[in-house]
Amino acid sequence: MNITILLFATLKDLAGQSRLPLTLPDSATVADVRKTLSALHPHLAPNLNAAIAAVNREYAFPADAVHEGDEVAFFPPVSGGDDTTYPEIFRLADSPLDLDQLIADITIPATGAVCVFSGMVRGETTKDGALAQTTRLEYEAYEPMALEKMKQVAAEIRAQYPLVQGIAIVQRVGRLEVGQNTILIACASGHRDQGCFEAARYGIDRLKEIVPVWKKEIAPDGSSWVEGHYMPTPEDRQT
Repeated sequence: MNITILLFATLKDLAGQSRLPLTLPDSATVADVRKTLSALHPHLAPNLNAAIAAVNREYAFPADAVHEGDEVAFFPPVSGGDDTTYPEIFRLADSPLDLDQLIADITIPATGAVCVFSGMVRGETTKDGALAQTTRLEYEAYEPMALEKMKQVAAEIRAQYPLVQGIAIVQRVGRLEVGQNTILIACASGHRDQGCFEAARYGIDRLKEIVPVWKKEIAPDGSSWVEGHYMPTPEDRQT
């Protein structure tokens, strides 16, 4: 099948053109498009790997199929998105979080809204109709991978909510007492209707899926590791 590739910003400059044709097998995906382009134009590969993709003017992801006649665009994060303009924080913290400082660290003069999700250690939970007590939690992380996956979550947020500015993702590790913060995800934007609410919600849900962090629940009658049920797929790998 034949598709059209559109390149913008740095990719356009590197390629020396903004539009080019590409021929692919009928079963190709967006990941195949990126791989084929990288093979044909190796000097574009680093920027292609970091670029956002769109198919027919809609954000697209590696497993999405492409079809005859599709228009596939590659471009950097909207409005720049570099760390100087849009600060990002990724951290595993073994001490209490300073929410005010974290918010200050991800805001810029153009920020008018920040949405913060903060998880807490819950001392009481209703399970099967009974009230269960929790004394404390102990968090453990596969640290290097956890930080990389936090960055992936932020990249996914930017792909879906391009008006988001600063992002903070901080996970507590170690021993946490009832009432303490366990996780913070904060997303800033110019206005409250520019995706900061949705981005923070997406961030915590996605973190629970792909960031390797576990907790041990300590109760008066014993302790146990709390394990999730989500099994990553190939699409959860960072591209």
